[in-house]
Amino acid sequence: MLWTDILVEALGWIGSVLIVGAYALNIQGKLRADQPLYIWSNMIGGVFFIVNTIAHKAYPSALVNVVWVAIAVYSILKTKQTR
Repeated sequence: MLWTDILVEALGWIGSVLIVGAYALNIQGKLRADQPLYIWSNMIGGVFFIVNTIAHKAYPSALVNVVWVAIAVYSILKTKQTR
């Protein structure tokens, strides 16, 4: 296994932890959806998933994650404008 394969898999797992972890904290009421940590976790996790899904040629999943990241970027920009 090449180091690039290991990196792609690691990014996929880290992305999973970031997105699912943020969601779990949100559902438990410990992290609001409008908090920067929640938004950044989703954005970074989504970017990591994009890398992983493209490497695996899972293009429908890659597209979903592109939209996921776009929503997070929009949220970050919107939050900065309101402050």
